[in-house]
Amino acid sequence: MRIQNHPILDFKKGAKVNFTFDGVKVEGYEGEPIAAALHAAGVRVLSHSRNYKRPRGFWCAIGNCSSCNMRVNGVPNVRTCVEPLQDGMIVETQEGKGKIGGVCDG
Repeated sequence: MRIQNHPILDFKKGAKVNFTFDGVKVEGYEGEPIAAALHAAGVRVLSHSRNYKRPRGFWCAIGNCSSCNMRVNGVPNVRTCVEPLQDGMIVETQEGKGKIGGVCDG
């Protein structure tokens, strides 16, 4: 599920790295967006809407919407479509707004 060849864009792959998604080991390439690595691994649902609990996936891919917000290394509301993947990251789904220390962060 990765674009290998594109007529205009050049995709440089970093080293293959491991990370965990909801407790499951996943592989990706260092520096690619977390959401792209998840998509390539077959993960299509990244979050759910707060009010109706509808699934949200890889949508804008430029950090403008909140469809890809996830908890990364314990930090909530990370826009995974623009956050570069690093070896050993812990990525978790989150429901609604993320909380820091029990206080809603917005």
